[in-house]
Amino acid sequence: MNQFPWDKLLNFTWMDGAKLFLSALVIVLVTKVQVFNDRLSALLIALPLTSLLAMLWMRAEKQSSERIANHAEGTFWFVLPTLPMFLVLPWMLRQGWGFGISLTLNCLMTIGLFFALVAILKPFGIKLL
Repeated sequence: MNQFPWDKLLNFTWMDGAKLFLSALVIVLVTKVQVFNDRLSALLIALPLTSLLAMLWMRAEKQSSERIANHAEGTFWFVLPTLPMFLVLPWMLRQGWGFGISLTLNCLMTIGLFFALVAILKPFGIKLL
């Protein structure tokens, strides 16, 4: 097994600072929109802004089209196990469950669904891990 390249992960450049600032700015703006329009905020969050930004950064760093394609395909599969959370969490909150326990249980459910999806897709030759 190859050793994890911690030196590359922890080596920050000006480009990393720009990515951090612009990506954080998107999140801040969406949360500001939520203050006056929760539906518009939800629409903006539903857009794959994080993935789009990541692909733009990957392209700016001259990563190959194959790596960007792998990222996009992986994102598709990784989104699927998160979708039930967006139905179960609001239901739990409306039923009087506390926010902390609801969020915790939904995170655990999502992790379980993720590993179930990994197992389901493996026989079809789709390797997520």
